[in-house]
Amino acid sequence: MAKAKIIGTGSYAPGTPIGNEEMFKMLNIEFDIAKLEQKIGIKQRHMAKLRGIEEYTTDFATKAAEAAIANAGIDPMAVNLFIVGTDTPQHLSPGSAVMVQGRIQGKEMLTGCFDLNASCAGFNTALDAACKMMASDPGLQYAVVVGVYNMPAFIKPGDAFGHAIFSDGAGAVVLQRTEDDDISGYVGGQLMSDGTQWDYIGIYAGGAKYPITHERLDSGEYGLQNLKPLPGDRNVKLWPSLVEQLTKKCNVAIGDIDHIIFTQINKTVIETVMGILGLPLEKTTMIMDRYGYTGSGCIPMALHEAATTGKLKRGDKVALIASGAGFFVASSLLTW
Repeated sequence: MAKAKIIGTGSYAPGTPIGNEEMFKMLNIEFDIAKLEQKIGIKQRHMAKLRGIEEYTTDFATKAAEAAIANAGIDPMAVNLFIVGTDTPQHLSPGSAVMVQGRIQGKEMLTGCFDLNASCAGFNTALDAACKMMASDPGLQYAVVVGVYNMPAFIKPGDAFGHAIFSDGAGAVVLQRTEDDDISGYVGGQLMSDGTQWDYIGIYAGGAKYPITHERLDSGEYGLQNLKPLPGDRNVKLWPSLVEQLTKKCNVAIGDIDHIIFTQINKTVIETVMGILGLPLEKTTMIMDRYGYTGSGCIPMALHEAATTGKLKRGDKVALIASGAGFFVASSLLTW
């Protein structure tokens, strides 16, 4: 039986990094820097808007995809499928994936494209979809899956929390269809959701129900909105059980996981979860100290980091655990 495996990774973040003190001075806002750095783990981030760089979601996604294609060493024209996972699109329509295809392949092709919005679990969900599509379709030899985030474009002036946490970035992987006798490849995934939590945090204006109007702008009902406080212990409770469900489904013991990457939202939470799972910190990768929180981009960016710094070797069991607003959850297990 055929399957898909990762043969290339890429990452992109716009401009030079912005440290905490520099950013808060730039914006004339205050935040608990000690907590931000020591507990959450964020020391700097990349923001196109604050650096005056005219780049947005599709630009980030294209550059990450190009880097992954170069890393894989394949002809860009050989890609049969582009999927972009994001909840911060450059446009409501047309989608980001078709724009990435146009920039990379430059003409009409028999190439499939679609966007996937599963909040910060978008990359994992897109990866799961792409791998399953490739396993069943011999015509899909190569696919590019991108996770990208441009939340700073939606943060309102004066939002200290939003500016402290969210940042710009994208990560991408190239998938190749391969046969079952190849030790590398996608093993399986587990999706989960709770749609009753749709009204906690999000970008609610600009869609069909709440179009942008002068009245809505004047009242501040636009951009990123925090409507209800998120449970502080949600991921500590969720992630260990999700890892258990994923490994059970894939017939792998938790102790057999060689590397595991979580949504990069909080350093302390990741350390706590690793302790609950009984896994040493050497088996995870954290990048929030340098990149801030990049939503759907953070897992492929961290995966690229792990791959290019020698943390992963062929045959390693790698788990990817993602959760985000909405409430979307997606986990994946693959053999490197």
